Amino acid sequence: RKLDRKINSYIDCQIKFDGGEYLLDYINKNRHALLKNRPQCYQHGDYHIGNMIVSNGKIYVIDFDRDDFCDPWEEFNSIVWSAQASYPFAAGMVDGYFNGDIPTLFWEHIALYISANMLSSVPWAIPFGKEEVEVMLNQSRDVLDWYDNMRNIVPKWYIEGKAGV
Repeated sequence: RKLDRKINSYIDCQIKFDGGEYLLDYINKNRHALLKNRPQCYQHGDYHIGNMIVSNGKIYVIDFDRDDFCDPWEEFNSIVWSAQASYPFAAGMVDGYFNGDIPTLFWEHIALYISANMLSSVPWAIPFGKEEVEVMLNQSRDVLDWYDNMRNIVPKWYIEGKAGV
């Protein structure tokens, strides 16, 4: 239902972005196989670098207004914000979660969740004004570049982040 809502918000939106069809195709080709029998857990719902505060040498997580129960890997759907700030930081988030042993299935899942988020990001931004819409359009270009229009399942930010670029 969540994916359908996000897809429909993009389809119904008057603003489209170049490459949106690549995201739609990826979702439609992979959603049923990837979502079948996934575990569910409580999650923050918007976990990324913008919702972290460093104080007295500790990291605090804020902004819990999107908490939800869903696939634990869906929590990585907002990693695009962290990747835009720092490829090595985003790569470290993934490596830390998996202790460096990342299953291919994880990359397929977050590509699905990120694709859905990108489709719904522009409709979400419209009420906040043109500047926020531009932020989301720029982010969609980054995502499509990182995934080479959904041809590469491991995003460029991870590969380059591991290399220290």
